[in-house]
Amino acid sequence: MTSHNSRAGLDKQATQVQDMFDKLAPRYDLLNTLMTGGIVNYWRKITTEAIAPKPGERILDLAAGTGTSSVPLAKVGAKVTACDMSHGMLAEGRKRYPQLEFVYGDGTDLPFEDNSFDAVTISYGLRNISDTEKALSEMHRVTKPGGRIVVAEFSTPTMTPIKQAYKQFLPRVIPALGYIVSPNPTAYAYLAESIAAWPNQQDLGQKFINVGWKNVEFRNLTGGIVAVHRAWK
Repeated sequence: MTSHNSRAGLDKQATQVQDMFDKLAPRYDLLNTLMTGGIVNYWRKITTEAIAPKPGERILDLAAGTGTSSVPLAKVGAKVTACDMSHGMLAEGRKRYPQLEFVYGDGTDLPFEDNSFDAVTISYGLRNISDTEKALSEMHRVTKPGGRIVVAEFSTPTMTPIKQAYKQFLPRVIPALGYIVSPNPTAYAYLAESIAAWPNQQDLGQKFINVGWKNVEFRNLTGGIVAVHRAWK
């Protein structure tokens, strides 16, 4: 699939993706809730349970956007670093959640020391990073030995009726909704494409293994529309 000037294509050039999310920042969380019919809140709850944050732990929330995914981790007393490469998202997050630490960072070159975090996590952001294995490798580098990674990402539906509905929904409904509610509707065409082109659960799990993560496991949510992968260093 080719890249268009107005759209971050599947080559995911960092500046295009950054620009796209900068424009979406003020309404991004609302749009996600609308697009998923609210089920994103259930997915977030399951992801938080998979991370299992503990008081005093250092946790990196990568592609944290406005920090919505970081808040439940901080609530239990973990020291959360919300990291993103969109200045617009970070600015919005600092306004909403001044209690959180927000840091600018590129997922392929994280600005943190080796062995810094007890856990690292990323929700619906891994597919927007230009090099998936480089990002997983960087997350491995900054995780302490014995630490864990949790990745929530759109995936491949496992049930035929959901597969068929999903094929219709992604290319048609998401961009159509984007035109109605978004200040940057081309972003939602990109999001639909990036979800459709993403590796399935097993193939993504193999990428974890390739860069050194151990005991990789995954859980399908909503018939495989989303998968939560977890592994250990």
